[in-house]
Amino acid sequence: MTYNFNSFKEDLQKVTEWLKKEYNALHTGQASPSVLDGIFVNSYGTKQPVKNVASISLEDPRTLRVVPWDKSQLKEIENGILLADIGLSVATDDAGLRVIFPQLTGETREKLVKVLKAKLEDARVSVRKEREAIMKDIESKKDGSGFSEDDIKFAKAEAQKFVDETNKSLEQIFSDKEAIVLGK
Repeated sequence: MTYNFNSFKEDLQKVTEWLKKEYNALHTGQASPSVLDGIFVNSYGTKQPVKNVASISLEDPRTLRVVPWDKSQLKEIENGILLADIGLSVATDDAGLRVIFPQLTGETREKLVKVLKAKLEDARVSVRKEREAIMKDIESKKDGSGFSEDDIKFAKAEAQKFVDETNKSLEQIFSDKEAIVLGK
């Protein structure tokens, strides 16, 4: 009999996607609209992401242009970005907001690499938890479910192969982002 790894693969893919999303939310000195994805503002009594109340576009490599659809939301958006405390400065003008990404200093780059490493470790912990769960499930198949010892060994080896591939992918995502942060 063969073990079905579809759910396990999906869970590992979710961990990889989570890490990518977390890394996209960190500003690296280059303007990226995805940095504002996690910022919510008060809009008519409800919390809304900035992208739901304004258009966000790239003005230049270090500046985003945020134009609210309702000009009365300008102050709320500005406050939301400032309260997020992600190291961005905001300038208001007649057309909307300019969100400026400051140049990274050596010290800031080092701090950012530490944050990247912490997020990578969080992803690794999630992968380990998924591995632990699948190994327990495979082990539970020993008793009367038609799986032989060889099937169990093969399934465990296959699961480990998926874990190793995912860890390698996570490392690559980290290295790519680290190179961007360090300006390599």
